[in-house]
Amino acid sequence: MALKKLSTHKNTAKSLRKAQGKKIIKKKIKKIVKKSAKKTAKKLSTHKNPAKSLRKAQGKSSTRKSKASTRKSKASTRKSPAKTKKLTKKLIKKTTKKIVKKSLKSEGNLIGLITHYFPHVQAAVIKLKAPLSIGETIKIKGHTTDLTQAVTSMQMDRVTINNAKKGMEIGVQVSARVRHGDKVYKS
Repeated sequence: MALKKLSTHKNTAKSLRKAQGKKIIKKKIKKIVKKSAKKTAKKLSTHKNPAKSLRKAQGKSSTRKSKASTRKSKASTRKSPAKTKKLTKKLIKKTTKKIVKKSLKSEGNLIGLITHYFPHVQAAVIKLKAPLSIGETIKIKGHTTDLTQAVTSMQMDRVTINNAKKGMEIGVQVSARVRHGDKVYKS
């Protein structure tokens, strides 16, 4: 009799642990579904006919979500706590990558790219995507470069200029080494 009581207590403890794991995974699934719903809402707001695209998205996304949630709920019953920890780590990595990408986009207004650097005169050639003038502050960002400075001298074909328009290739004196492909932002 006492053996039966012990075995039932062990089984209930196991079932409680499984239920707690399922709750955690269900919460994560709900969060993911909410995020994807927000993304589809943003996409729909840019469409010409949002009502039509909404019907299409609801039909596709609801079947995808239901299949995905059933797969995940089935998988959650089989997975150990160590595997759920791995899943949470993967989710954290993905979200941090997204945050880093957003922060890189918020550097400022992209005004050009570095096409060449002359080390003997410390000058860089910039292919402009937006206008630039003397006195403005620029930020040059690359893999190894992070430089903020004011534009003090600007030349085009060895002639000093005060303003440059979009599409021009200009020479700018820089205070540190820059590399081909570095991005130039207006700050």
